[in-house]
Amino acid sequence: MIQVINIGTTANDGTGDTVRNAFDKVNDNFAEVSRGLYAQTALGTPVVYAPSGGQKDLIGTGVGSLVIPANTLKIGDSFAAKMCGNLTNTNNQILHFRIKSNGVVIIDALEYTLATATNKIFDLILDFTITKIGGAGVAELFANGSFTYNKDASNAIDGINFGLVSNTVFDTTVSNTLTISAEWVTNNAANSIRSQNFTLTKIY
Repeated sequence: MIQVINIGTTANDGTGDTVRNAFDKVNDNFAEVSRGLYAQTALGTPVVYAPSGGQKDLIGTGVGSLVIPANTLKIGDSFAAKMCGNLTNTNNQILHFRIKSNGVVIIDALEYTLATATNKIFDLILDFTITKIGGAGVAELFANGSFTYNKDASNAIDGINFGLVSNTVFDTTVSNTLTISAEWVTNNAANSIRSQNFTLTKIY
C-alpha cells in the first residue's frame, strides 16, 4: 500500500522534523549554494585600440556585486560567468582577454587572431572552482573557458577554448573583485568590442 503525504501538512518524517520543514531545509541549502551574484543591466563601454593602457574592462554596470569578501571562499566553491556582446574588426586582428581577481590576472586567455567580423555577436564563457584556500602560493583555482564569435565568412562560428590551474597569485585571504578586460594588440580604427549581457553565478 502506498501512502501519500501532503507536503503542506505537518506529518512527521521520522526524524522529528515535519515533511514541510525537510523540504524547506533543502530549499534553503540550495539557495545558499546556487545563486546569482551579478547581472549587467547597461551596455559596456566599447574597447578599442589604445597604444598605452590598452586593457579595458568589458563588464558594464549592473545589479548585485562582483566582490567576494576576504576569507569567505571555501574549497569546492564554483562559479560560472557568461558574457555576450558585439564585435567588429578587420582580418587578422589580435584580441587579448584577461580575467582578474583583486587586480591580479588569474586567467590569461592569451592572444587570439580574428577573422573579419562586422557587427557580429561574441560569447565568452568562464568556469571557476576553488580547490585550495589561503594566501598567494597556497590558494588554488581551476578555471576554463571559451570564446566564440560569428565571422563574416558564411557567418560561421570561430573561437578558442582555454583552461589553466592558477596557484601562484590567487589569494582567498583578501577581498576579490572580478574584472574581465580586453585588449586589441593590433592597431586598426575599425576594431571594437563591447559587452551586452554579463552574469556571474555561484553554482556550487
